[in-house]
Amino acid sequence: MTADHIFNIGILAHVDAGKTTLTEMLLLYSGAIRKAGSVDLGNTQTDWLPIERERGISVRAAQTSFLWQGNQINLIDTPGHVDFAGEVERAVSVLDGAILVISAVEGIQSHTENIGRALFQLKIPTLIFINKIDRAGSRFEEICEELKQLSFFQGSTILPMNLPKNEGSKEVSLAEIPNQKEKLIEAVADYDDEIAELFLEGKEITTEKLCLSLSSCVEKRKIFPVFCGSAQKGIGVEDILNAIPRLLPPASRKLREGLSGLVYQIEYDKSMGKIAHIRLYGGELHARDVLPFGGSSEKISQIRKFNGRKYTDVGTVQAGDIAALCGLSSVKTFDSIGNFPFEHYSLATPFLSVQVRPQKEGELQALLTALQELSDEDPLLNCKWEKTSREILLSVTGKIQIEVLSALLLERYGLKADFSEPSVIYKETPAGSGYGLDRYTMPKPCWAVVKLKIDPLPRGSGVRYDGGKVPNNQCFYHYQQHIKKSFFANLQQGPLGWEVTDFQATLVEAEHHTIHTHPLDFFVCTPMALMKGLVNTGTNLLEPILRFRIHAPIDYLGKIIGELTNMRGKFDTPVTKEEAFTIEASVPAATSLDFPNRLAAMTHGKGSFFSNFEGYQEVPLHLGKTAERRGPNPLDRSKWILYARGAMEDMAYTLV
Repeated sequence: MTADHIFNIGILAHVDAGKTTLTEMLLLYSGAIRKAGSVDLGNTQTDWLPIERERGISVRAAQTSFLWQGNQINLIDTPGHVDFAGEVERAVSVLDGAILVISAVEGIQSHTENIGRALFQLKIPTLIFINKIDRAGSRFEEICEELKQLSFFQGSTILPMNLPKNEGSKEVSLAEIPNQKEKLIEAVADYDDEIAELFLEGKEITTEKLCLSLSSCVEKRKIFPVFCGSAQKGIGVEDILNAIPRLLPPASRKLREGLSGLVYQIEYDKSMGKIAHIRLYGGELHARDVLPFGGSSEKISQIRKFNGRKYTDVGTVQAGDIAALCGLSSVKTFDSIGNFPFEHYSLATPFLSVQVRPQKEGELQALLTALQELSDEDPLLNCKWEKTSREILLSVTGKIQIEVLSALLLERYGLKADFSEPSVIYKETPAGSGYGLDRYTMPKPCWAVVKLKIDPLPRGSGVRYDGGKVPNNQCFYHYQQHIKKSFFANLQQGPLGWEVTDFQATLVEAEHHTIHTHPLDFFVCTPMALMKGLVNTGTNLLEPILRFRIHAPIDYLGKIIGELTNMRGKFDTPVTKEEAFTIEASVPAATSLDFPNRLAAMTHGKGSFFSNFEGYQEVPLHLGKTAERRGPNPLDRSKWILYARGAMEDMAYTLV
């Protein structure tokens, strides 16, 4: 496929906004396919998994490519359901631009805001497509005004590029904006001094010059062009298709010197094993090349270009393009190729844990292997094998994800599995500042001294480590790297049994002995110093909080407020319109897992509900719960040292 430029574009939206339908119509209008498939019929290009076709929702991000106006457009169609936000998180990491699809009826929904925030943080130029303007209740102008109120769009211009005519009817069509060129000039002049000067002097501004300036403003995220249409009817599709090469930046803007790239998706093939989907930022790759990645290097057996499920063996991939590499058995998601500085944005946080058991005797090992493969594809599943209890644990974001996992296990591996009811994943955080010191100098031969200063950080900060203040002659730098590695490997269980987060650890003292120190000593000592420090500071329990948006008839307002209060929810003032209301609330996940069912019963199916993960907040211990310790505790010094030195065998706990 030869092309003037390559554009890597993502189609993103809240579930049911119509992004897969838009993808299908873009392929049709570009000539890539002869007939558009249907989500309802389960025959679209990018929804090819049986579970996707059965349910009519996207589960995996899927790639397809086509030529338009001499340019190669690589499209990534992403899932819209919040349970599969991890797929979106991985896809946005390699985009040059995005098309954010919004339903003209449902408007800006909770996951729409999550996606918009991610695009803002990663500085991805974005076109907005307001879909379904043919549906009753369509409200194009109102949604444009709502977009302006979103925090990540403030300071920018929301710029309509066309208008609906006969909105909300079967005869809907598009109308040009009156005096459109003048309005475009006014919008661009706010950010382009040259255009502003020409405008003020009354000089002619050519269409070509205006388009270049508009494209520059879109790339800098100063202007967000808004298009409207009906993807299902093909209305407005050609407008958005033309806008991709005219307004979004090509892949060439992000090219780097030397071999450079990022693995953004992993999937398994029965014959080829792992397939690594990559975005190449520099250099060129060929089949049979030995590829360095993530500290390893392996030979590429095949290079594929995917169009939904179908693929072509292309043999090579050039800088700027997206492709799939076969033969890399140890590759992982987000492995860097060459020296690539990867900026990760977390869009999904699994806050639920489930146990998985095989339905048939003797299939435990097969089930574990299958779930480990699925965890390679979706690292957020975080598949864990607990040897002491002989349990497989997964981290998930919702019940629909569990249903999809069950279907995938049966379809791909022929395994039937039982999933426990989801339980909430709590976390813990230091209650204050303090120190943790351990001197591991007995029994000989050993010598390691580690002292950490622990300071709490604001909620959502994660964990930071500050090393390098100890001189090399006091503790060799490679030993200090062992301390850092051991520190991060031992954050999964704090004094309360949960992952420890939102704090900074500073290495303030470390010491080795030129004769007695063995490299393993710092892997023994660091966890003991860390746990002592956390005991000294004390830790507070954190629980996951969900952000609810509930819409229902006004008659049910009192009951719903009562439910929110019983769930320890904090809610905003309800917004009423006609005979209905909308209310937003922050609610603990632990008290609200069955709320969707209760809402449906309470409102007789007339209430709608959307939720997304908001973050972790402190909760009194009596309202949450502690977790049972898995494996030896570094606070039990003698048992820990025996285990760490290899005298105890307990694979339920990973030392390094």
